[in-house]
Amino acid sequence: MLTGKQRSYLRSLANTIPAIFQIGKNGIDENVLKQFEDALEARELVKASVLKNSVYTAREAADEISEAIEADVVSVMGNKFVLYKESKNNKVIRLP
Repeated sequence: MLTGKQRSYLRSLANTIPAIFQIGKNGIDENVLKQFEDALEARELVKASVLKNSVYTAREAADEISEAIEADVVSVMGNKFVLYKESKNNKVIRLP
């Protein structure tokens, strides 16, 4: 669980990164979860967007993915969300 200070720090880092995933009409399946896990292991911080034709809102998608892969939801704004999960082998981000 992230503290407010950690969440704020991660939000500031997320401002500069592009959204690398899109959740569309196909929704969230095992393949999407595996891709998120791999990306979080490599980067620790991932931004994704939810398309208008998706059955999910950004909050629903963030909550479902974070619960399935045991990540933390950093923020949800509009149709974008940011997830954080500490890497086991490739620690890049030092939390305050």
